[in-house]
Amino acid sequence: MTGPHALKPFLLAFPGPLRDQLVAAVLSGEKVATTGLLVEYEVEDEELPEAGERSALIDSDGREVAVVEITEVEVLPLGEADLRLALDEGEGFLSVAEWREAHERFWHSAEMREGLGDPGFVVDDSTTVVVERFRVVERLEVAQGD
Repeated sequence: MTGPHALKPFLLAFPGPLRDQLVAAVLSGEKVATTGLLVEYEVEDEELPEAGERSALIDSDGREVAVVEITEVEVLPLGEADLRLALDEGEGFLSVAEWREAHERFWHSAEMREGLGDPGFVVDDSTTVVVERFRVVERLEVAQGD
């Protein structure tokens, strides 16, 4: 029998308050999509996810809290992000502009630029993004620390 440890990690943001918020939104069913940069996959030499693939959702403490299944993967220019995507991200965005502003703030953060190895990294309408839509297929019991 393969346990959840056989699954690759499904990471949202960096550990801390934002990841905690995003993980909670996934667990509540509000967040059913996430958007990353194609260049992140290239820098990590990582293949794009595929529909049907399952991963372990990881919280800020590095614990596996749920199994998520990718239902759809779409690669598109940032300028084509639409309201459905902004709403499906489950972070309370009511417009594409709000969604984009928050994502640009994250993508332009020092931590993100450092991870990409490009201190001057900036996104624009032509920047290629990877949209993953997913669903929670199993919640995992998380052992509470002492």
